[in-house]
Amino acid sequence: MIGDAEPTGVLTMPTAQPSFRLIVDEIVEKIRTGDLKPGDKLPSTSQLASAYGVSNNTVYRALAILHDRNLIIGQQGRGTYVAERPAQ
Repeated sequence: MIGDAEPTGVLTMPTAQPSFRLIVDEIVEKIRTGDLKPGDKLPSTSQLASAYGVSNNTVYRALAILHDRNLIIGQQGRGTYVAERPAQ
């Protein structure tokens, strides 16, 4: 009977984070550990998109977050670089 049917499973929210967050987190970690130093040039948008298997728009979103956090700076026609750290 339909009314007596037991549920076959529980719906759960996906645990994977959005792709742009993964990119942000990995770049932040590389800056934190010194793998990326102030003045280092980041790979191009298309190189990052290819490396992470995402669209350019996803990379743009990640870079916008990093820029908003003052972790990177973009130089028109030259690329994107790790920002200098403020004096502490």
